Amino acid sequence: MVRSSLARHLPVEPADDTDLARMRRAAWLRQGIFVVRPEEIADDWLRQAVINLATRLYGSRSAP
Repeated sequence: MVRSSLARHLPVEPADDTDLARMRRAAWLRQGIFVVRPEEIADDWLRQAVINLATRLYGSRSAP
């Protein structure tokens, strides 16, 4: 990281998969928040149940 008075204006790199996994783990351990991507759920019935619950609570996802 560059150390200067302009360093705060540099773009921040997006989190990679390892960083995201670390953040998910920390959220679970510290706050009891469970974060999972639907694609990670192997059981079709359970995946759809999770999607239905998230849609009911937060609304429909926009198409990527």
